[in-house]
Amino acid sequence: MSIILKTPAQIEKMRIAGRLAADVLEYLSPHVQPGITTEKLDELAHQYITIKQQAIPATLNYHGFPKSICTSINHVVCHGIPSAKKLKKGDILNIDVTVIKDGFYGDTSMMFEVGEVAPFASRLCRIAHECLWKGIQQVKPDATLYDVAYAIENHAHTHDCSVVHEYCGHGIGQQFHEEPQVLHYAAKELKKIRLVPGMTFTIEPMINLGKADVKLLGDNWTVITKDRSLSAQWEHTLAVTDSGYEIFTLRHNETPLF
Repeated sequence: MSIILKTPAQIEKMRIAGRLAADVLEYLSPHVQPGITTEKLDELAHQYITIKQQAIPATLNYHGFPKSICTSINHVVCHGIPSAKKLKKGDILNIDVTVIKDGFYGDTSMMFEVGEVAPFASRLCRIAHECLWKGIQQVKPDATLYDVAYAIENHAHTHDCSVVHEYCGHGIGQQFHEEPQVLHYAAKELKKIRLVPGMTFTIEPMINLGKADVKLLGDNWTVITKDRSLSAQWEHTLAVTDSGYEIFTLRHNETPLF
């Protein structure tokens, strides 16, 4: 499959879908407290997306995924399934939301610190957030996906963290996952993929406190770190513009880190 460049009309629809996805995270934020279950967070998100936004939660029934959001706690890297497990003080949590509106997808995630967390856990969340923004800053016409990946990997390694290789960002639009694959480590083949206006994709680095190795659990969704070290991830959906980039999933009061 080739990379699908979006028209101005399609870009506008992606702005709307991205805004809605960001709004879900903002809506959930005050509910992320010790004692709440991730199943309850999923229920709140589902109602907000389907009733308030009149939109579709993209993950629900996607290849059999049973919930409307992904909730990944502590050593869960990605694709955690909401459950009756209660959040406790000291947990770190990634909530990943994808909304479909008028046939277009908006995909975003962020980390939450539940109560007071250990300094090393808070530091990991910060470094992962910085990695996202280091990658975003490389996005402009004639740059390559290698530039994006190198900036992410270099920042992680500089801070003694590792980057997950098996899962990556992706093109997005009228499909959940399009070309190109947006790797977060400096693979040489990425030098061939030049960025041009109209490209739309996610950047979503998964950063581990320990080693990069991961393991898929028996539910065929939940991915954990092999060494059970903490993992953190942030994600935005964006477009390449004539002068740089536009982020569709920027939250209110969110400003670039650098």
